Order: sequence, then structure tokens, then C-alpha cells
Amino acid sequence: MADEVRRRKGENEPQQPQNVQTAADSSDHIDSEEEKLPEEKYVEEMVKNLQQGTDKVPHLLETAVSGLPAKWRNWVIRGVFTMIMVSGFGVIIYGGPLALMVTTLLVQVKCFEEIISIGYSVYRIHGLPWFRSLSWYFLLTSNYFFYGENLVDYFGVVINKLDYLRFLVKYHRFLSFSLYCMGFVWFVLSLVKKYYMKQFSLFAWTHVALLIVVTQSYLIIQNIFEGMIWFIVPVSMIVCNDVMAYMFGFFFGKTPLIKLSPKKTWEGFIGGGFATVIFGLMFSWFLCHYQYFVCPIEYNEKLNKMAIECEPSYLFRPQEYEILGKSITMYPFMLHSLSLSIFSSVIGPFGGFFASGFKRAFKIKDFGDMIPGHGGIMDRFDCQFLMATFVNVYISSFIRTASPGKLLAQVYTLKPEQQLQLFNSLKDHLEARNILDIN
Repeated sequence: MADEVRRRKGENEPQQPQNVQTAADSSDHIDSEEEKLPEEKYVEEMVKNLQQGTDKVPHLLETAVSGLPAKWRNWVIRGVFTMIMVSGFGVIIYGGPLALMVTTLLVQVKCFEEIISIGYSVYRIHGLPWFRSLSWYFLLTSNYFFYGENLVDYFGVVINKLDYLRFLVKYHRFLSFSLYCMGFVWFVLSLVKKYYMKQFSLFAWTHVALLIVVTQSYLIIQNIFEGMIWFIVPVSMIVCNDVMAYMFGFFFGKTPLIKLSPKKTWEGFIGGGFATVIFGLMFSWFLCHYQYFVCPIEYNEKLNKMAIECEPSYLFRPQEYEILGKSITMYPFMLHSLSLSIFSSVIGPFGGFFASGFKRAFKIKDFGDMIPGHGGIMDRFDCQFLMATFVNVYISSFIRTASPGKLLAQVYTLKPEQQLQLFNSLKDHLEARNILDIN
């Protein structure tokens, strides 16, 4: 590295003897300020303003584990807070779909805050105006668009019965685009001479954060409306894979898996994968017994409210299968859960590897220190967002069929004469089918 810098500067300084090993050769870090590249100096300056993981632990727990070796101390702390999070997840599930949606929104906001704080450090270094305000404005605008899309899709029947909300439904996308344009103009007016490149980089940073966080949370909400089982099972699989990969790696790990995460091992990766497949089949079998988990959330006109009541579909009714000459009774959903568990075991961890590379790029340990032993919220949900996208794509490709509720929501947006025309067409079609059935 030193020789390269000399060549760049055109210096003809004498080189050290070959038998003398410099610090630059023996370490990944460079000691001399002159030898550091501009990008490295810039990142180091920025890191000073970033929120770092502090490994803080409640005093009572810290006292309880103070006598343990560092490795086991971290194991106990991580295990305790894993159980707390799993228990909290169970309470939220008990609260129903609304509690899950609110939780998704809160997690989304916190993840966005942790990602955008890195860009905010650039803002503070250069004194660039309005970056933080613009970032949160675009977050609100994106949520208005995506959550509005969900409301129109799933609550359209209810909303269209309220005259004062029809305008918001009919022109939802136009209003969303108008709000975005306001933010776009605001950004252009905030541009500062000599910092154009930095500001456009931060603009892109904000939009990438929105793509990673807000879009994924929108897909999570869609999954919930298909039936809570499509949310609970994938989320639990990621949790199981993370916990079991850690356990197998802790006790048996010897072979490094990937350089981005030196602590990850092949033993943990493979062991976690097998455990996740077994857990997914067993957990899916259990949830398939209950309408509360398998029924989609739809508007019930008789009850005049959103309800989780249905005749379970084919996926959630026991079927007989011939396997190796033996008849086995199982739920078809369990076969789909097998696909989900394989994805969560093989591809899901790469969401964590991606986050590890991101943190290494900015020389930070964790995105935050909100969860002792785990880091920030983003540290625990990096794989969940990738999994949510896969589940949504899987449902769209192999599961979803036309929903009467969604069709009705679209019909209510038609003019009265168009609705009457549709009614007469359906009536004629049904009468013709009845005549054919009688004959």
C-alpha cells in the first residue's frame, strides 16, 4: 500500500529492506494518516457519529452472569432475550391481525431510523440541509401510498360505503404521487453548490432504505390478510433457523461459512437448516387445526365488520397421499411449508450476510443496541424482509385466487349505471347456466 501511495505522489523515497515487515503488511489497518485513502479517512470520520452497539445489559442480568466466561456470558444473555422476544411475539399474535399490523409498522419505522442514521452522519459532517426531514417525509409518503393500497384492496367494501372517503379511494394514487412530487421539489430546492454529488447520494440512500423497509412491510401486511398462518409460519422459521444455527455453530462449529460473517459456520448452517424443516412441518400441522390462523381476513356484510371466519380451503383440510406405497394423511399446506422452510434455511441467511457486509462497510458492530445480545431491530429483521418478499411471491404464483371481497371493492368504484350493467350481465350468465344444468 505504501509503495502504491509513493507512486501516486511521485515520491522517490527509499524502500524498507525486504526482511522488515511493516504494519501495513501485517495488519488489515493502515497506521499512517498519509497512507490512508480519502474514502477510508471519510468513513472513519463518519463512524465517529454513528450509533454503535454497546453490549449494554440490565444490571440484574449483568450481575447474574458476571462469573461466567465471555463466551457463555454472551450465550446466556442472547438466550434470555431470545425467549423474551419469542414470548412477546406470542402475545402480539394473540392480539390478532391489527396488533400484527401495528407491530409491523413500528418495526418498519425503527429499521428505517437505524439505516437512515448512517446517512444522517454524512449530513452532520457536511452540514447539508433538510436531509433528515426529507427522509422522514418520504417515509410518510411511502406509507400513505402502500398502506392506502392495502386499505383499498381489503377494506374497499367498507370505505366505499362512506361518502366522505370515496374521494380518497378513487384518487389515492394521484394523491400519493402529488405528495411525492412535493418532496421531490423540496429536495431540488435544497441542493447546495459543491455538495451536489453528496446530496444525490443521500437521496438515493433514502430511496434504497424505503425499498428495503417500506416495500417489504407492505408485502408483510398482504401476507397477513391472506391468513395469519402465512405470516406466523415464515417469521417463526427465520427465528428457528437463526436460533438453531447459532446453537449448532456454538457447540459444533469449526468450518467457516463466509468471510462476511466470520462466526458463521457450515455446521451451524446445515444444522439450522434441518431443524428449520422439521420445525416448519410440525408448527404448520399445529396451526392448520385452527380457523383463527388459516382464514383470510375479509369484510363480513352480515356482521358489518372485518372477520376471520371461513370454511377452510383445500390447503387446510387433511388429505391422503401415497408415499412409498403407504397412505399418509396430512395437510396440503405442510407441503408448501416445506418450500418455505427450505428458502428460509438456504436463502434467508443471505439477508443477514448482506447486513453484515453493510455494517463492515461502515465499520459498525450493530445497527443499534436496543436488544442486548442481539443489537438493533434491523439486526434481527434483516432476514425477515427477504422472507416476506418470497412468501408474497409464492402466494401470488401458486396460491392466490380471485377474492369476492376485492372484486366487490372494485365494483363499488363503478358508476351506478355500470354497476347495473354488470349486475344484468351476471344475472343473464347465471340464468343461462341454470338452464344448461337442468337440461
